[in-house]
Amino acid sequence: MTEDALYREAKRTALILAAAQAVIGASAPITISMGGLAGSYLLGSDKALATAPVTGFNLGVALATLPAAMLVGLLGRRNGLISGTGVTALGGAVAALALLWANFWLFAAGLLLVGGGNAFLQQYRFAAADNAPADFKPRAISWVLGGGVVSAILGPQVAIHTRELFAPVMFAGSFAAIIGLAAFGGVILSFLRLRRDEAPSSTRVDDQPARPLTEIISRPRFVTALFCGISTFALMSFVMTGAPLAMVDCGFSPDQATLGISWHVLAMFAPSFITGSLIARFGQERIVAAGLVILIGCGLVALSGIALWQFWLALVLLGIGWNFGFIGATAMVAECYRPSEKSKVQGVHDFMLFSTVAFSSLMSGRVYNAHGWDVLNWIIFPVAGFCLLILGMLALRRRRLRPA
Repeated sequence: MTEDALYREAKRTALILAAAQAVIGASAPITISMGGLAGSYLLGSDKALATAPVTGFNLGVALATLPAAMLVGLLGRRNGLISGTGVTALGGAVAALALLWANFWLFAAGLLLVGGGNAFLQQYRFAAADNAPADFKPRAISWVLGGGVVSAILGPQVAIHTRELFAPVMFAGSFAAIIGLAAFGGVILSFLRLRRDEAPSSTRVDDQPARPLTEIISRPRFVTALFCGISTFALMSFVMTGAPLAMVDCGFSPDQATLGISWHVLAMFAPSFITGSLIARFGQERIVAAGLVILIGCGLVALSGIALWQFWLALVLLGIGWNFGFIGATAMVAECYRPSEKSKVQGVHDFMLFSTVAFSSLMSGRVYNAHGWDVLNWIIFPVAGFCLLILGMLALRRRRLRPA
């Protein structure tokens, strides 16, 4: 391919993946906004495990990251990603049936499957980066995550308008809608073109041999990127999962809580249209650091009061902080491996990431139930502070190693 053709193909791939992200990704805000409330609805008086279904979603992402990466490598990018939409649709069906049957643990299993389907969505950003020239990689990642702007609007609106579809059973319609979203997303993914580096792994050619995994993941830059990406995502999940419960307990309606999540998810993805350009101008580490500072701002707003605007503003800052921190950390990780190493590195990275996120979402409900909304937000400060510290140490190390 000529250089112009490479850029055109990279943009086309990123746009298709962004469109699929927009549609299939809407299952995440449905799950997040309704999962804890539906869990609380099924449990009755004891709410300690209300967020366990959302934990099931995050655990599903964690458990399926390695199999998803392997399946994409085996079947090729298009066929592998399309297969993930089937898992998402199955999860939506199981979750809806569980609510109709009033079965809490089957509901959690359904969200586990939805999470498994969402593990394939985590491959989208790497797929866009791997098919882009080096200077376009951050923008390609940003474009894909920018599809989440539509998810942020589509998901909560679908949840609100289908919540009573199977009345008097609440929430079942919202999860049944995931089936249609997944099917439409599969159609969008069918337009992906297979290039040589997207073909099944047995046909790939790479003139650089793969290094041992331990050598790659022990490098200071990878460790820093991994820790900052995990911390950013885990903090976001920890606070976001508890937020709908806190809003409802403070007297706000489920629709107001859902709209708060809508603003949050919009803030997660809307900055993606400029994040790639900011990374190109200021560097990955500075954008990650900016994201961490914004997360600290989220904590300060959340601790300042319990008016609706304070909940919503804190959730908006939480989303923006996640966007800068996670896209910056992902761009750092994408520079740490060779093409021959990408499947195993991406799989291990996302397994570690979403295992931690699953744990954080489970602990969100338990910490909220035991200690309240304030403690959820106090935890932001030491974690974000430590991430800023190791970013500073990495910058000092690079400065010492730079030739005079």
